[in-house]
Amino acid sequence: MLEPAVVVLRLMQYAGAMVLMGSSLFFVYALPRSGPGSATETPWARKLLAAAGALLAVAALLSVPGQASVLSGSLSEGLKVETLRAVVTGMDLGKAAVLRAALAGLSVILALSVKPSRTSWALGAALGAVATASFAWMGHGAATEGPGGPVHLVSDILHGWAAAVWVGALVAFLLLLRAGAATPEASAALHRALHGFSGVGTALVAVLVVTGAINGWFLIGLGHLDGLWTTPYGRLLSLKLILFVGMLALAAANRFQLTPALGRGLGGQDGERAAVAALRRSVVIETAVGLAVLALVAWFGTLAPPAAM
Repeated sequence: MLEPAVVVLRLMQYAGAMVLMGSSLFFVYALPRSGPGSATETPWARKLLAAAGALLAVAALLSVPGQASVLSGSLSEGLKVETLRAVVTGMDLGKAAVLRAALAGLSVILALSVKPSRTSWALGAALGAVATASFAWMGHGAATEGPGGPVHLVSDILHGWAAAVWVGALVAFLLLLRAGAATPEASAALHRALHGFSGVGTALVAVLVVTGAINGWFLIGLGHLDGLWTTPYGRLLSLKLILFVGMLALAAANRFQLTPALGRGLGGQDGERAAVAALRRSVVIETAVGLAVLALVAWFGTLAPPAAM
């Protein structure tokens, strides 16, 4: 039961850090500075970032005894002070977990005590970015030795950042679409946000594909391609790639079909309502698939890749 608990805690950390980084950035680049549709006038924006920080903090702190228990072979041994101290002071994953918990605590304070503004969103995004980068020390990114080690580490960090911007935007869009467009101004702001994310989304896909290929080179390698279907790591990675393609299809439909439909429906109550409903369904599915992808990453990140066998 210890291994599944560690996987769940990894997933919780991924979700918390990525929403903290990606949604904070979304408030800066996609929404108006003020007025209807802006993050400063959106009642759930501050709550979202505080919840993301709290989720990350709790999961990061719990991950220390979780990892200690897995490494020591039992929960009773993992909860011993000397075992916890060894993980926190002697292992990169323990140090990274403590760092994430501290950053998450700061993000909660920031979200709840500082007046919402583009500056506060940028600070929240920075905290989330450092937390997301630290995941490289929780998985295989920082384990590669030799001259390729820095390349793999940087690639892993960039891959995580691109995923965070996408996931954070999806969550923000989901909440924006939850109640539909309350006013014509808010509906227009939603349409602008969708258009604004289009260019960002294209760049994210490019980064994810390139860094994913680099990571695959180090973790799979040309000599172990059969590991994609003969090893647990490879099968889970293959499923992740299938889901990623599904996310691309949904994102393309949002950009080239549903967003233009919303633009045509602006000003017409029935057309606007139908377009918002269609977008809501699509974003719900895309967010669910994205969460499944994170769950798979949390799972196969605990397994040995084919290149290490």
